[in-house]
Amino acid sequence: MRKNMSDNQEISQKLLAWYQKHGRELPWRVKGGAHPNPYVILVSEFMLQQTTVKTVIPYFKRFMEKFPTVESLAKASQEEVYAMWQGLGYYTRARSLYATAQIIVNEYGGKFPQSRTEVLKLKGIGEYTVASFLALAYNQPETVIDGNVMRIICRLYHLTDALDDIKETIRKKAEKLTSREHAADYASAIMDLGAMICTPKNPQCLLCPLKDMCQSKDKADLEQIPIRRRLEKKEKQGSVYLIQNSEGEYLLRKRTEPGLLTGLYEFPWKDEGKIWENAEDSGKTVTHIFTHIRLTLHVYKIKSEKPLLPDSFFVSEKELSDYPLSTLMKKVISKA
Repeated sequence: MRKNMSDNQEISQKLLAWYQKHGRELPWRVKGGAHPNPYVILVSEFMLQQTTVKTVIPYFKRFMEKFPTVESLAKASQEEVYAMWQGLGYYTRARSLYATAQIIVNEYGGKFPQSRTEVLKLKGIGEYTVASFLALAYNQPETVIDGNVMRIICRLYHLTDALDDIKETIRKKAEKLTSREHAADYASAIMDLGAMICTPKNPQCLLCPLKDMCQSKDKADLEQIPIRRRLEKKEKQGSVYLIQNSEGEYLLRKRTEPGLLTGLYEFPWKDEGKIWENAEDSGKTVTHIFTHIRLTLHVYKIKSEKPLLPDSFFVSEKELSDYPLSTLMKKVISKA
């Protein structure tokens, strides 16, 4: 494949033309330029971090009904935000989005910053999110690079070295393809190509607008590209405690320790070892995966009329749904 500027433009134009006809209709998306409401883009970008579009859509709709403006989100309580995020996971995103809304309202007067430097000062925004936000909200020629884009670039140019070794090469090639005039549509187009056509398994090469320019098409190693180094998940064994009083109420606490689950409510638990040695073993376990950790919690039961931890309290089984619980705690309820 020739690597001059006209080829880059041709790839970009083919992708944009395909997107106009076949791009997905999503509740946070407009075609033909930047979205008129940057708040919509901000919320969707936080939700889409490490979560699929299909999963995000119903959460996004409910969240926007509850908090239709950045001001309404900034004025809400953290627990209200958690309640609307409940089940989506990775609650650090909810905390960061909430903090960012407050910064925009309190420090920027409700006006969204438009420079890379200023946007990066907001909470929970890194290199990927700043590029996506500026492209989709302001049509700025930012190059968005995520797993979809890396897969497309590696296959397009048949890059077969490990991803960790060629990230700079991928970035440079992706930058050359990025449309300067239609950055918002281009960012959406390349995401859709990765999600709909150039998928990890069974890519639809015959439907791909770039098939005539792809160096990996018809090659035996197509589905193995890109090459990733797999990280084995660390195994942890811990304990979780269902503490009930004579009324059948459960002991609950609000997690204050720093980490993914800060601010959520939970049953007392420990990711390694036990808290109380004399607890009754229920014989049940709950397994949950946190990125690179596979956590198995053994479920124990305790009878107590008094809260056993500071700032803990008893609630009835029916009231449990009134508190924002992590997916891990929901699994405990379901299992035990």
